[in-house]
Amino acid sequence: MKLTIEPGNPVVARLAGRLDTAAAADLAPDFQKLAEQGEQHIILDCSELEYISSSGLRLFLSLRKASAAKAGKLQVRGISNDIRQVFMMTGFISLFEII
Repeated sequence: MKLTIEPGNPVVARLAGRLDTAAAADLAPDFQKLAEQGEQHIILDCSELEYISSSGLRLFLSLRKASAAKAGKLQVRGISNDIRQVFMMTGFISLFEII
């Protein structure tokens, strides 16, 4: 799993690989740093994300909550059909702005 954060406005966080339980634990500090920037416009670029586990979904949800608390904007872009199915099954499709 690889996460690349591009500072700017918007902040773009590119996820590549499999966001499974182990990867989610490894990326938690990076997502915490993103959450601290929650007042900004953040885009999670998932165009290279192959898989997301419930632990990965929790990271997304935590970032959404932090962003909402600071009146920031969080968008998710480039989700594959498989990731879209996970978002639909879990109800996340209605929680996030998908671009």
